[in-house]
Amino acid sequence: MEDKYKLFLDSIDERWVDFINEVNTYLMEAGCKCDIKEAKSGYAVSYKLNKKALVNFVHRKTGIKIRIYAKNIAKYQDFLNTLPKKMKEDIKKSSDCKSCSSKCEEGYNFILDGGQYKKCKYAVCFLPLSEENNPYIMELIKNEIKNGGTYDG
Repeated sequence: MEDKYKLFLDSIDERWVDFINEVNTYLMEAGCKCDIKEAKSGYAVSYKLNKKALVNFVHRKTGIKIRIYAKNIAKYQDFLNTLPKKMKEDIKKSSDCKSCSSKCEEGYNFILDGGQYKKCKYAVCFLPLSEENNPYIMELIKNEIKNGGTYDG
């Protein structure tokens, strides 16, 4: 696993290595299991907590992105109002939940800037890494774990 993780880090923009290492350390200390697979666009790194997906790093043409499965987003929706404007826009314009699969637990309901949203769990927190976004991404991850009741960190 360590070899695959190093290959993943070698494949990404070096600007994001420290941040990704910070996220990795936090998630591993929280008890997550890490799985790394090669995909056609690069490595896909997935973190699961209690056998449920929590965070993924994925390669896109536009760069590395993170997907946070924010199942508990309604419990910390006030935090969403502190996000940078661009992050809020990305969340607001993400796909609405269409209940597209019987296996899907359906989307996430929350309030952002006074508006009620029900967004697809795969799209709502699929965010690009950036200098501006990264501190907020880390706080989203921490909020999700803390509000899921599975970790005290």
